Amino acid sequence: MKQVRMVHRIEAGAIALLAVVAVVALYPAWWWVILAAFVVFDLSMLGYAWSAAAGATTYNLIHNYAWALVLAATALVTQQLAPAVSTITGVLACAWAFHVGVDRALGFGVKIPDAFGHTDLGEAGNSAASAGERRQPERQNPGK
Repeated sequence: MKQVRMVHRIEAGAIALLAVVAVVALYPAWWWVILAAFVVFDLSMLGYAWSAAAGATTYNLIHNYAWALVLAATALVTQQLAPAVSTITGVLACAWAFHVGVDRALGFGVKIPDAFGHTDLGEAGNSAASAGERRQPERQNPGK
């Protein structure tokens, strides 16, 4: 399981990096938006004020790559007919993918509705060791 979580986190980091490269290459004047919008996506955690299940639902609805993909597709489709719409949706797609990628790379995966810190990647934000694969303390060799 530790290896699987590590692969998922590396992939997410690569997506976050790709989002930065894309926004700098395609929309160089708008690079700052991915940083400015970063915390906006975390407003989805307000559902936790209601309950763990509601919070997990609102968090998971926002913290996925599907919306970034929809925005990227919109940017491509509107490129010729509405360049301003294309730019806005393209930058937002990069910002969204960047946010989700960074969160997943840091260990904040898909939330499980029983508690805030439970995710598909283990305990939110912690290494694989704290997600149920705790290391046992090394025993002292009494013979030395």
